[in-house]
Amino acid sequence: MTTPTRTPAPYRSALHPARAGFGRLLRAEWTKFWTVRAWLLVLATAAVVTVVICQLGASGSTTGGGPPIVIGPGGEVVNDAFRFTHRPLTGDGTITVRVTGLKSTDGESLEPWAKAGIIVKSSLKQGSAYAAVVATPGHGVRMQWNFTHDTAGPSSDPAEAPQWLRLKRLGGKLTGYASVDGEKWTQLGEVGVAGLGRTVQVGLLLGTPDHQVVQRSFGGTSARAGRSSVTGTFDHLTLQGTSTGTGWTSTDIGGPDPNEANGPNAGNAPQNTTKVSATGTYTLTGGGDVAPEENSPDLVQMGFQGVTFGLLFMVALGTLFVTTEYKRGLIRTTFTATPSRLKVLAAKATVTAAITFTTGLLATAIGFTLAQRALRSNGFKPPEFPDLSLLENPSLRAVVGSAALLSLVAVMALAVGVVLRNSAGTIATVVVLVVLPQILSFGLPLPVAQWLLRVTPAAAFAIEQGKTYYPQVQHNCLPESGCYPLSPYNGLAVLAAYTLAALLLAAWTVRRRDA
Repeated sequence: MTTPTRTPAPYRSALHPARAGFGRLLRAEWTKFWTVRAWLLVLATAAVVTVVICQLGASGSTTGGGPPIVIGPGGEVVNDAFRFTHRPLTGDGTITVRVTGLKSTDGESLEPWAKAGIIVKSSLKQGSAYAAVVATPGHGVRMQWNFTHDTAGPSSDPAEAPQWLRLKRLGGKLTGYASVDGEKWTQLGEVGVAGLGRTVQVGLLLGTPDHQVVQRSFGGTSARAGRSSVTGTFDHLTLQGTSTGTGWTSTDIGGPDPNEANGPNAGNAPQNTTKVSATGTYTLTGGGDVAPEENSPDLVQMGFQGVTFGLLFMVALGTLFVTTEYKRGLIRTTFTATPSRLKVLAAKATVTAAITFTTGLLATAIGFTLAQRALRSNGFKPPEFPDLSLLENPSLRAVVGSAALLSLVAVMALAVGVVLRNSAGTIATVVVLVVLPQILSFGLPLPVAQWLLRVTPAAAFAIEQGKTYYPQVQHNCLPESGCYPLSPYNGLAVLAAYTLAALLLAAWTVRRRDA
C-alpha cells in the first residue's frame, strides 16, 4: 500500500514580526552592500568615470571664433540686429504708427516671427534695454521687452490688413496698445523696463529671423540658414514728447559702424534702406532679429558629458546588487530571515537609491565644477559667457537632477533584475531603454526622434539642459544639438514613471515566484 505524498506547507519564519522591522532590513542590506568589494569597485568606477569624462568633454570644446556675442539686460545671449528709423526722446512721450504692409524681398515666404512695429530703446548699443509693439505675420500683434518677455495681442496679420500700434512712456513704465482703426485701442500690457535713461531712442523697427531649412536622414543632419530680408511700410507716424534733432535717422542696429569700415560688425548686416514718400509713408527694407539667441552654446549641459558613461556602471551596480543573490542562492537565506518579500525589495531599492544618489551627487558636482573651469580656460568666460555658479539655478537643478537620474536608473536596473534574474539580460534591457533612444535619435526623422525622446527613459537627460527655449523664437529642437522636446522636470518624471512601473512589476514577481 503506497503512502500518499503530502505537499509541504510554505515556509514561515519563526522570527517574531517585530524583529523583521524595516530599519533592521535597511541595516542588513547596507552592511551587505559594503562587504562586497566588487560592488564598491563598480560604484567608485562610476564616480571616477563621470568626473573624468565631464572634464575631458569640456576640455575639447572651443568657442569656434564666431561673430561677436551680444548680451541682453538679463545676462542672456541675444540677437539684436534690425533696421531702426529713430530719433531721441527726452522724458515722457508717445509714439504711434500704422503698419500697412509687410512682405518678403528675397523670394521666400515670410518668417512667422518677422517684425514691423515701434520700439523704445535705451540706446543704439546692441543688447540695451527696450520695449516694443510689433505686428508679425504668424503670431499677430505682440508686446515684447528686453528680449525674453512677450505678450500676445490681436491676431491681425500686417501682410493682409493695416494695424495701428502705440507705445507710451511714463517714467520707467511703458504701455503698449493696438487698434484696427486708430480710434478704439486695446491695451497690450504695462511693463517696467530698468535701464532706460531720461533720453532714449524711439522709432520704427523692422526685422526678420533668418530662413532655416533642416534636412535629416539616416546618418546625419544638415541645417541650412539663409539671410532673410523684408520690406515694411508705415504711415501716420507721430511722436508726442520732447525730441531733439531735426528729424528721423535710420540705423542698422548690429550693422557695420559707418565710422569704422573694418569694425567687428562690418559686413554682418544686409544692405538695408529707408525711404520716405511725399505723403509721409515710410518704407523700410532690412533683416535681423530682436530676440533671444537660440543657437548659443548650453554651458550647463556641456558640463555633464560624463553622466551617460557613469550611468552604465550604475546600471551594472543596481543589477548585481540583486542578481548576484539569485545566482548564488543567497536570496533564499534573505527570504528565510524576512518572510515579507516586499519589505526586502523596498530595503534593497532604498539602499540602492541612497548610495547611488549620494555618489552621483558628489561626482556630478565635482565633474561640473571641473568642466566649467575647463570651459573658461577655452574662452567660454565673461562677459560673452556667464560664469555659472554651482549653487544657483540652472546649474544646481542640473547637478541634483543628474544625480537623481543616475539613482533612478540604478533602482530600475535592480527592479528589472528581480524580474529577469539574469545579469546580462538585465543590463542589456536597461541600456536599451535608456541609452539606445539617444543613439537612434541622431539618424531618425525628426518627428520620430522627438517622439522617442518623449516616451522613453532617455527623456530624463533633459534635466541637464541649462538653456531656456522661448516661445517667441522659431527653433528646431535637434537631438544632436542637445535639445530635448520635454522640459527638464517633465523629462525626469518620465524616467521616474518607468522606474515605478519596474518596481511594481518586481513586487508582483517576488510575491508570485518567491512565495
